[in-house]
Amino acid sequence: MTPELWQAKKIVDSTLHPDTGEPVLLPFRMSCFVLSNLIVTAGMLTPNLQSKTTGTLLWQITNQSLNVAINSANANKSSPLATSTLVQSYLIAVSASCSVALGLKALVPRIKRVSPATKVILQRLVPFAAVASAGALNVFLMRGEEIRKGIDIYPMLSDEEKTRKETNGVETKSLGKSKKAATLAVGETALSRVLNSTPIMVLPPLILVRLQQMEWLRARPRMTLPVNLGLILTTSIFALPLALAAFPQRQAVQAQSLEKEFWDKGGEGGKVEFNRGI
Repeated sequence: MTPELWQAKKIVDSTLHPDTGEPVLLPFRMSCFVLSNLIVTAGMLTPNLQSKTTGTLLWQITNQSLNVAINSANANKSSPLATSTLVQSYLIAVSASCSVALGLKALVPRIKRVSPATKVILQRLVPFAAVASAGALNVFLMRGEEIRKGIDIYPMLSDEEKTRKETNGVETKSLGKSKKAATLAVGETALSRVLNSTPIMVLPPLILVRLQQMEWLRARPRMTLPVNLGLILTTSIFALPLALAAFPQRQAVQAQSLEKEFWDKGGEGGKVEFNRGI
């Protein structure tokens, strides 16, 4: 594959949904996630905004709204989600994230036998607890229809078969819908969300706590926000590729690990594949 063709493939893969072939709206593409998520994460991790209940609620609602949009735009589209279910899932996810954030925010100051410095660190980690728990819940809620109805699975093709089908313009037919494949796909996606949010929501606040103890930042309080943004951006650039690489988008598993009806329908190596979603 030539460099030009490889570059074109990367652009297509990052722009079009693998199930529908339609472009994913730019702010909700994973290739745009770092920028889309930067302002929201900065809002949740800014110390002055964390201390206010209104600010906590606003940024948790904004974060879950973004999560719903991203999860919906990048989900497996073989089992579409009804609008009523989408709204219900959104409200549950927002309620969960706000409840965790406000609950921990009220709980941390009441903890005894902990030094003031430790309490500061715990308070800075409250957004992480809310985002990680509600983020995983959000994935299961937004993609619950996939688990209930199953997702399309396809026989694993050899390189020769893929080339032949691409040359002839023949699409691979679905073997049917698998609930076990859907459960695996949604579970891995939820775990990847936690893997992604952990370094982004943990490292910047801990580093910022340390920097705020230094004379340089104390003398320049207006630099707190730019420093915070820089820490979040740097962490996001490294964390997102690692989180996405943990589980391939096009997942391949042994046919015998799914429902019995698919056991004798595996392709190369007895495997089937499906779009995990991201």
